[in-house]
Amino acid sequence: MNSKIRYTDEELEFGEIVEDFLPPPSQLIAKQKKVTITIELTEEKLQLIESEAKKKQLSYSSLIESILNDYTQQVG
Repeated sequence: MNSKIRYTDEELEFGEIVEDFLPPPSQLIAKQKKVTITIELTEEKLQLIESEAKKKQLSYSSLIESILNDYTQQVG
């Protein structure tokens, strides 16, 4: 980091102003309380989940949670 910052008197260019696309606070989903559980998996299934999680740059527990969330949404 030997390079020095050079300041200039050039005009600054500003980006395009976009409309607010976020929902109002009343429509945001509140963070839900999480509970820690213990499960037993075969070594083969755990290796598969860890492998898929690594591809998606997730922890294996986050991938398991995602799978369970998808399942519970489908069921009811």
